[in-house]
Amino acid sequence: MQKKDSWLLPEGITEILPEQAARLEGLRRNLLDTFDCWGYQLVIPPFVDYLDSLLTGSGHDLDLQTFKLTDQLSGEMLGVRADMTPQVARMDAHNLKHEWPTRLCYAGTTLHTVGDPLEKTRSPMQIGAELYGHAGIESDYEVIRLMLEMLAISGVQNVHLDMGHVGIYRALVEQAGLNQRQEAELFDILQRKARTELAEWVDQFAMPEQFKAIFNALPKLNGGVEVLATAAGILAVGNPVISAALSDLQSIAGKLQRDYPALTVSFDLAELRGYHYHTGMVFAAFVPTVGREIARGGRYDNIGAVFGRARPATGFSADLKVLASLFDGAVDTARQTVFAPALDDSDLSQVIRDLRATGSRVVQQLPGQQGTAAEMGCSAVLEKNDRQWVIKPLADHSAGPRG
Repeated sequence: MQKKDSWLLPEGITEILPEQAARLEGLRRNLLDTFDCWGYQLVIPPFVDYLDSLLTGSGHDLDLQTFKLTDQLSGEMLGVRADMTPQVARMDAHNLKHEWPTRLCYAGTTLHTVGDPLEKTRSPMQIGAELYGHAGIESDYEVIRLMLEMLAISGVQNVHLDMGHVGIYRALVEQAGLNQRQEAELFDILQRKARTELAEWVDQFAMPEQFKAIFNALPKLNGGVEVLATAAGILAVGNPVISAALSDLQSIAGKLQRDYPALTVSFDLAELRGYHYHTGMVFAAFVPTVGREIARGGRYDNIGAVFGRARPATGFSADLKVLASLFDGAVDTARQTVFAPALDDSDLSQVIRDLRATGSRVVQQLPGQQGTAAEMGCSAVLEKNDRQWVIKPLADHSAGPRG
C-alpha cells in the first residue's frame, strides 16, 4: 500500500524543476567553460568511494558529514562523497603524475548527513577548481582571481573577500610550546570569538608573557589592510614563518587593490576555517544577503602524500545552487520553441531534424494529447504553406483544439 505522503522528500534533499534546472545548468556550463579558458581541465570523481580516500586531509573534518555504507562485494567501508577535493587530489597525485602545474575543475552533487544551519540543504552541488604543483603566492592569487571571476559570471553583487593565514596560528602554537590538547582548546575558543574566556584560558598556563599577550590580541587583528602592519608589530617574535605569511598577505592585498579597486577586502588573523586541512593562506567570499560564505578556498599543501605524491595545492569551491539563487539574470529565451503537428510526413520529419540540428527546440504533438502549443511553452508553430513547411509565430496561428 502506497503512503499518502510518498511525494515527500527526505529533510534537506531537494528536487529541481525545469525553470530552476535550466538556470542551474546554464550557469554550470558557463562556469566550466570559463574554467576551461583559464586552463582548468574538467574531472568527474565518483559519487561513492572508499571511506579512507574520502576522509583524507579535509576528510577528517567531514567524518560526521559523510554517509557510510558497507560494500557488499569487498566488505570494505564506502562513503558517499561530502567533498570532492580529496578525490581530485588523488587524481593529480596518483593518476596524472605531472611534474608541471596541473589545473583541474569539477562540478557535481555531494551529500551531507547534516544540513547547513542556514541553507538547510544536505545535497549541495559543489563546483570548484584546484591548482597543484606550485607553492608561490602567484598560484594563490590565480585561484582567488578565478573565484572572483566565477562570482562575477554568476551575477553576484557586493562581494566581500575575507582573508587569513592558518600558518600564523600553527607557528605561534609551536613556538609557545602548546601541547595537542591545549592547541585544540585554544582553537575552539578562537573560533567562538570568546575573548573573556580566552583571557582566562591564557592565564592558567605557564607560557611566556609575550605569547599570552599575542593570543589575547589575535581576535582583535581583523579589519582592512592596515591590520597587517599592526600584526607585524604584535607578532614580532622572530619567527620566519609568521614574517613570510604576513608578507604574502601584504603582497596579495596589493595585487587585489591594483586589480579590483572596488572590491572590499578584510583580513582576520584569528579566522581558522579549515584549520585541520589548510596549511597556508585561506579566503572566503561573502555577500550581505547570505549569512555565511558563498565561496571559500585556500592552500592545502601535501594532501596528495597519502596517495603517493605530496604536491603543493591551492583551490576553491562553492555551492552551485547558492550561486544560482543569487543570479538575477533570466534564463536564456533567445531560442524559440517550435510546435510541430502530429503528422506522419517525411518532409515534416526532415524539417524537424534540420531545426534541431541547428539548435532549435522543436516539440512535436502526440496524437490525442491534451494541451495547446502555448500551454506547452511554444512560441511558434510549423505549418504547411504551398507544400513547404514554414515557421509561423504562434500569435499568427490558431491554437487549435486541446485534444
